[in-house]
Amino acid sequence: MLEEAFARLSSFLEKYNQIMRAKFPVTVHLLFFRNDQILLLRRFNTGYADGQYSVPAGHLDGDETVTAAAIREGEEETGVRIEPSDVLFSSVMHRKDGDERVDFFLRIHKWQGEPENTEPDKCDELHWANVNELPLNTIPYIRKALKNHLSNIQFDEFGW
Repeated sequence: MLEEAFARLSSFLEKYNQIMRAKFPVTVHLLFFRNDQILLLRRFNTGYADGQYSVPAGHLDGDETVTAAAIREGEEETGVRIEPSDVLFSSVMHRKDGDERVDFFLRIHKWQGEPENTEPDKCDELHWANVNELPLNTIPYIRKALKNHLSNIQFDEFGW
């Protein structure tokens, strides 16, 4: 009898873990500021928001901290070197855009090197833009995250 109850409980927990637990991508977005300018990149040939501006960003690879992912993505997408102490929290956004995501927005306080387009197969332009006059074709959740940063809003939900 006890074995039967344990088997039912195990079955329930297995189904609960498969059905009820959220599993979705986690991304880091890097906010490079130069006075009132923000570094933007125009997406190209990625299959998502091509032709629109974003900030340098990417997925956590797994078994990687948010800070480590930011440092890696900064180097991969812009060629700059970033020290862990120069990665500062800006905000987090729980977002739904087709699929569900959690996005970390991180201000890069300092970096070594001049940002350049190191992924021309995914980006056709790097552009310093006035943060208060973003291009019309800036991805909407990026626009919202930048507004949140300027307003010191550290949590938001978008697309629900």
